[in-house]
Amino acid sequence: MRKWLPLLAISLGTFMLLVDVTIVTVALPDMARDLPASLSDLQWVMDIYALTLAALLLGSGSLADRVGRKRIYLVGMVVFALASLACALAPGAGLLIAARAVQGIGAAAMFATTLALLGAAYHGPDRAVAFGIWGAINGAASAIGPILGGLLTEHLSWRWIFLINLPVSVVAVALAGRVLTESRDPRAGRIDLPGMVSFGVAAGALTWALIRGADAGWTAGSTLTLFVVSAVALVAFVVLESRTGRPMLDLALLRNPSFVGIMLAGAVLTAAAFAYLGYTSLWLQSVLAFGPVGAGLALLPLAVAAFVVAGPAGKLLANVPPRITICAGLVLVGAGDLAESFLGADSGRWALLPGLVIAGIGVGISLPTLSSAALATVPPARAGMASGAVSTFRQLGFAFGIAIFGVLFSTRIEDRLPGNPAAGAISSGQAQAILAQTPPPARAGLSDQIHAAFASGLNLTTTIAGLLALAGAVLTFALVRQSATAHPQTPTTAEPATATT
Repeated sequence: MRKWLPLLAISLGTFMLLVDVTIVTVALPDMARDLPASLSDLQWVMDIYALTLAALLLGSGSLADRVGRKRIYLVGMVVFALASLACALAPGAGLLIAARAVQGIGAAAMFATTLALLGAAYHGPDRAVAFGIWGAINGAASAIGPILGGLLTEHLSWRWIFLINLPVSVVAVALAGRVLTESRDPRAGRIDLPGMVSFGVAAGALTWALIRGADAGWTAGSTLTLFVVSAVALVAFVVLESRTGRPMLDLALLRNPSFVGIMLAGAVLTAAAFAYLGYTSLWLQSVLAFGPVGAGLALLPLAVAAFVVAGPAGKLLANVPPRITICAGLVLVGAGDLAESFLGADSGRWALLPGLVIAGIGVGISLPTLSSAALATVPPARAGMASGAVSTFRQLGFAFGIAIFGVLFSTRIEDRLPGNPAAGAISSGQAQAILAQTPPPARAGLSDQIHAAFASGLNLTTTIAGLLALAGAVLTFALVRQSATAHPQTPTTAEPATATT
């Protein structure tokens, strides 16, 4: 059994970083009440982790190729653990957001090295087994995240969703230090630091502008400045990448419509399937009065459906062109989202079930195909870059989706509660606290208004998510060539079916 210790060391780290994408979802109302935090603060708590991970993923892989994958993996895990401690001890929303950003730095270092470390540790049949187990464990992470987060939040505190990472990190670091072998790419060139910085600024400024616009207004000077900064940084990224000999992203790949279509599909799929779930959790807990565990269980069908479907679908659809598979998955995600968009003031958790299951089936069908399809459209020398780009765009889809859906969600709730000074607090998950402070004669009427406002906010959010998924299906069908048949998934391209990273 000693030969499987490297797999255990790597799986522990990647399990943690993937769980931390979804584990915060059910803790948002408790964070908002304890810190306290506004809806924009909660958006950043979810968003900054995915955004940092996306911005640094490609650069972290290049750095690991140069200085050593084991070294970067261990450093990333230590950074992740220290940042988790800082998250748990954060006295306010600002420090929690900053610590989550540092968590994302550590997660990028770990995630960028996992496949290479497994490839160095195993060969032949053992490699296929190792990657299969790794994919299954990581796929389960997104399903376990809300439940684990709910249990820790409900019975201990939301701070324990971060503290739980510490003992796991200690074991993983000690084990990885002993059993992993170091590997490097002797042909690795210089790190594309200018590309990393300009890409990160472009993505971060755009996300900030989207979140800021909902609070300060879309024509406010600060909002417009952020949009301009994002545009300038994006132009700088394109110029820099076109002139460097070792780019973080080879812009020549963007001339390939199939590759562009697959990257867009990854971003749209992640946004449409996952980015609205945090707002659904706010509804479940602050309006329907579920505890964190109940909210986690209510959201579980999506992840379970994706996990159950992914394995059989991968075998049954192996010879189907990826354009068809990805499009079918996006159509199902869109249909599932739209099925969730008929909530009423008296709706309960079971109104979500059909849509979550349908969307989960769509995720299970399409997500495992993305990376293998991307690799089939690029030269072998660009395989690592292509896989990293797809993962990066999936994270960006999640980050941008949280920002955009948050704007729709909060704006609709405030429109449905005109003149109510507590509308902002209500949209951030403080409905029960506001009702408790309301005089009894007016409480029932306000409760009805809150139920109707939240249902309307979620309906708008899931409607836009569904239409986005359907538009993504059309774009994918138009851009991805029928002849670009993806190879059957190999161990180096297999991905967890339900993870958002």
